[in-house]
Order: sequence, then C-alpha cells, then structure tokens
Amino acid sequence: MTATLATASYIGATILFILSLGGLSNPESSRRGNLYGMIGMTIAVLATVSGPHVTSAGYAWILGAMLIGGSIGLYASRVVKMTQMPELVALMHSLVGLAAMLVGFANYIDPAAATEFTGAAKSIHEMEIYIGILIGAVTFTGSIIAFGKLSGKIGGKTLLLPGRHWLNLAGLLVVIWFGREFLHAESIDAGMMPLVVMTVIALLFGIHMVMAIGGADMPVVISMLNSYSGWAAAATGFMLSNDLLIVVGALVGSRGAILSYIMCRAMNRHFISVIAGGFGSESGAPAAAGGVQPAGEVNPILAAETAELLREAKNVIIVPGYGMAVAQAQHTVYEITKVLREKGVNVRFGIHPVAGRMPGHMNVLLAEAKVPYDIVLEMDELNEDFPDTDVAMIIGANDIVNPAAQEDPSSPIAGMPVLEVWKAKTSIVMKRSMATGYAGVDNPLFYKENNRMLFGDAKKMLDEVLVALKA
Repeated sequence: MTATLATASYIGATILFILSLGGLSNPESSRRGNLYGMIGMTIAVLATVSGPHVTSAGYAWILGAMLIGGSIGLYASRVVKMTQMPELVALMHSLVGLAAMLVGFANYIDPAAATEFTGAAKSIHEMEIYIGILIGAVTFTGSIIAFGKLSGKIGGKTLLLPGRHWLNLAGLLVVIWFGREFLHAESIDAGMMPLVVMTVIALLFGIHMVMAIGGADMPVVISMLNSYSGWAAAATGFMLSNDLLIVVGALVGSRGAILSYIMCRAMNRHFISVIAGGFGSESGAPAAAGGVQPAGEVNPILAAETAELLREAKNVIIVPGYGMAVAQAQHTVYEITKVLREKGVNVRFGIHPVAGRMPGHMNVLLAEAKVPYDIVLEMDELNEDFPDTDVAMIIGANDIVNPAAQEDPSSPIAGMPVLEVWKAKTSIVMKRSMATGYAGVDNPLFYKENNRMLFGDAKKMLDEVLVALKA
C-alpha cells in the first residue's frame, strides 16, 4: 500500500471513529456507534500493517501479536461479567499507558530514529518521547491501582501521606530538571539516565495519585484515566509520526476530559480537588469531615409488603446503584418492571451521573437486561417528579440519594446534586445493612418517616418481590 492510500485510509478511519463517538452518546444508537468503531479500527490496522513503514520481515511478529492480543480480548469478552466492567476498563487503560512507555523507549534507542532528526527537529522529537513516556507511566500505574480498588484487591481507604502536595511538587520539579538534562544529553547513553529517573517518578506519582483518591470519586478517576490514555496514544503518534494515532488519541483524551468535567459538576466537585484526593475515606467508614449525625427510628419492610406497595402505586421510580450490580439483580428488576407496566403502573428509572463505579455503569447493566431506553432517565429529568411519585425504590444506592447533601451544610457531600427520593410518598431502600456508602457518609434517608428498609441481598429480595407480585 502506498503512503497516499494509507493516508486516505487513516482519514476514513478517523471519520468512522468520530461517528462512533457520536453513536455512543445515545443508548439507541450505541450499537451503530460500536459498529462504526470496529470498522474504523479494522481499516486502521490493515492500513498500518500494509503501509510503507512495515517490511515483510515484520509480518510474522505482527500476526503473532495480533493473534495473542485478539485471543485475550475474545476470552475477556466471554468471561468478564458486566459487574466487572469498571475494573476491566481500568486494566485496558493501563495497557495503553504501558504501550506508550515501551514505544517511547524503543523509539529513543532506535538508531534509525536517532539519525532521522537533527537540530530543532531532534529536540522536538526528544520532547515528544519524554512527555509520551511521562503520561504513559502515570496512566499505567494509576490504572493498575484503580483496577485494584475497583476489584477489591486494594482497599478503598485513601493513602494521605504527610505533606503529599509538597511531595508531588518536588517530584514535578525533579521531572522538569531531568527533562532539561535529557534534552541536552550528547548521546543515547547520557540521556537514558534522566529518562529512567523521570519514568520511576512518574510511575510512583501514578500510584500516589490514585491511592489518595477516595471511593466516591472513583467514577471520575476512571474517566480521567481514560483521558490520560488518549493523550498517551496521541504522544505515541507524535513519536511515530502517525497522524491517525495523534487524531484518535486527541479524540479520546478530549472526550475523557469533558466527561471528567461533567462528572465533577454532577458531584459539585472541582477537578483539582478530586486529584488532591481524600473524599470518601473508606467504604463503610465515617468520613473525616464532620456533619450532623442522623437520628430517628428505622422502619423495616418485608418483600411481600414491598410488592403490595408497588402493586397499588401509579407512579414508581427505581434508582439503581452499585449494590444492584454486585447482586446481579438487573434481570429481576426488568421482570418486576415488566409486570408492573402490564398492570398499568408508570415505571421509570433514575440514573445519577456517578452511580456505580464508572460512567454509564447503570445504563450498561439495564441495557443488558433489556430495560427499554425510553424509561431510563437522567437525574435532572426526574428530580421534579418525585413529589408525585408513589414509590421510589432504591436498589443498592446510598450516596446518590443522601439528603444530607441538601440539608446539612457541614456534611462532606454538601452541595452534591442527588436524587431527591425522600420527596416520594414512600421510599424503599434495599441494602444488606445500615453501613455507609462508598463516600463513608451516614445517610439520614434511612431514618425518615416515609422511608422503609428492605434488608438482604438485592437479588434474593427482588426475587421474593417478583413472586409476590405475580401471585
């Protein structure tokens, strides 16, 4: 394939990637968006493999790598459960960061690349390598820690080192200093030491950054790491003079940055405060900041009584959370929804932007269970309807329905937009216990007079509710 044809193929792939992002912005067009993305990636891979920069001697290595990578991807797609998607996404981000690091080092020690650039072009190329490895290293270790937290292999407790901000500043100054040394290195051997030191600092910073971020901010962290992986891919494109990697990396990076901003607004948080860490100290533990302790009596309810309330209701809003994902109760939720709608009940779902452990987590689970898209609504579309709602059923959610965000100015989550379920005539919270949510903040909702607590495993309780409804 000639260079001109390869460039034309890259342009076509880029257009398909843009169409893919547009399609993925809406549940109804998401399948089409996925198809555009797969076609675009196929064109991009074929154009790269058949392009002028790949010799016949490299085909065996490329084919072998594609077979290994494709087999791993196929295996993961078959065995990974929908509830494990957040940690899988984090793990995939780490691979992008690792690839950026390896490409950067390989490009630096490549004799052909060393002789290709001279003068100012050489300095620019080396700066691309330095920045690319820096972003890749932060993305790699940060994503690994995020994977560990989301999968439960690393505890949700935040690691807040004394003077951590000064440590980060010192690390940044050292990285800048060694960047100067790297650009002024006379040979590859002389430049390798500053490059390795910077890489080690970047790897440690990635660990430190995500370890300091609390559980409540993990959805923002996932979108943030998605953005980092995009910029790492763009930096790799600059290193390899590959226009497609630059454009696609910029698309992913900007998309992740915009999504992070949207999610920060949804939590009434500033991006810098998320990076600074500390919000949501430990799952199930009280947050460090103060706040009025909730008081009152808890009103438990049985599955049969829950079914009776749902049967008599005219308007029902279901608010899913991570507890639904853990219990894998989304299919039972759909069956309950179907039975209620057949009885003439208006059932809708309220989705908070940060529900679950990654952006769109609840939407994906409900789509898997074939819940109709038109009854799955965002928080802003539903909040005004709660006063006219007979039953608000909260399945495994906690922080996103916490009235302390509005009623207690001293609460750590004060000002965070939440679903106002307590304004419904009756709210039913399904939880295993009275433990706090991932933000570690007590929830006064549990003690309100119009609230009922349905304790137990969400899947088991919902199965009992379904049986009672059908009876």
